Amino acid sequence: MSTPVFLVDDDRQLLRAMAQTLELADFAVTPFASAAEALSQLDRDFAGVVVSDIRMPGMDGLQLFERILGLDPEIPVILVTGHGDIAMAVKAIQDGVYDFIAKPFQSERLIQCVHRAAEKRGLVLENRRLRDVARQAEDDFPLIGQTPVMDRLRQTLRQIADTDVDVLVTGETGSGKEVVARLLHNWSRRAKGNFVALNCGALPEQVIESELFGHEPGAFTGAQKKRIGRIEHSSGGTLFLDELESMPLSTQIQMLRVLELREVTPLGTNEVRPVDIRIVAAAKVDLADPEQRKAFREDLYYRLNVISLTIPPLRERRDDIPLLFRYFAERAARRFQRPAPPLSADILHHLRAHDWPGNVRELSHFTERVVLGMTPGTVAGGSSATDTQPGSLPERLERLEAEIIRETLTAHGGNVQETIAALQIPRKTFYDKLQRHGIVRREFIGGSR
Repeated sequence: MSTPVFLVDDDRQLLRAMAQTLELADFAVTPFASAAEALSQLDRDFAGVVVSDIRMPGMDGLQLFERILGLDPEIPVILVTGHGDIAMAVKAIQDGVYDFIAKPFQSERLIQCVHRAAEKRGLVLENRRLRDVARQAEDDFPLIGQTPVMDRLRQTLRQIADTDVDVLVTGETGSGKEVVARLLHNWSRRAKGNFVALNCGALPEQVIESELFGHEPGAFTGAQKKRIGRIEHSSGGTLFLDELESMPLSTQIQMLRVLELREVTPLGTNEVRPVDIRIVAAAKVDLADPEQRKAFREDLYYRLNVISLTIPPLRERRDDIPLLFRYFAERAARRFQRPAPPLSADILHHLRAHDWPGNVRELSHFTERVVLGMTPGTVAGGSSATDTQPGSLPERLERLEAEIIRETLTAHGGNVQETIAALQIPRKTFYDKLQRHGIVRREFIGGSR
């Protein structure tokens, strides 16, 4: 199939000549005598290239490019320039124009430039297609569960997905807060935009502002290049702020302004940029409770809390646990190229008896270890499974200690500081025990929040 090319020039003679050149090179050319006419035919799914003269009455080529940027910044735009416009065209390339061709030019130069731009556009659309496929695969895991509380949660997500209201999600570590945020994005009309996630507790205070708001070159020491912040990058899509309770106070004040005015000012500039964002925020604590909220601003909490969702922990929906185990087992079997294990009586007993403080994340790690051939007694997170294992008392205590460490690492997503605090042991002792038990901490990092 020929790549479409929109050709824009008010010089009808030159327009015909360029159209003929590109048609002979097997491009599907649509000529336009004005930029406004071409723009009216463009949309985000345009699969081709735009070639435009710069100097035209009404809307010129640069203005057309700016309008296309708002439509889809990844549509390649090639500008045709006169000698006096070259400096202008070079600046336009810095702003995102794909290339420029200076008059007079050889036909081959035009063909090669359009061909390269068409290849780039093809890759962009293929990546989008693959992203859509991945998104559909994610929909195979839409908060798996058949309990009434999960049915209600899915129904609520469907109802509010297209409302564009900001949402506050609360739930324990590993319960699936990011899964909820992604589903709200995927099920909304914002699905074509970016889903941008930021863990507010993972970045130091001096870095988080640059990550959120972006910066200009020279805004601070080490800022050598312009950086688009997460907020601006998520414009048209969804911004997911995880561990909201960890956001520094100074950043909270700035975020309150963003929420109220829907605009952002990058560091190092006075330029105000409007943003079209939807924020889904997640917290591990109940921000409605002043004691748990602590230093978190009350006004920011109420501004974000337009709609509040609570994800129940696994211990409150135990009937879903075997279903989740089967899902994770099949996924792990494909990953490790192992057969999916049957749901044995021992495994089922552990699934029902354990409290799963790490929730879905802990269950996922447990299932992976079962698929790798470890028995429930060597992977379970409680004494009930260990007490039945043979061996001397010191050996059984060693196994129990290893399981407690694994369970605590899982519950805290591999975070060393939180795990040490929960175990109440010195850091050196913690690392000594990891080495003695052969526990690899990085295996516990990540998973569904």
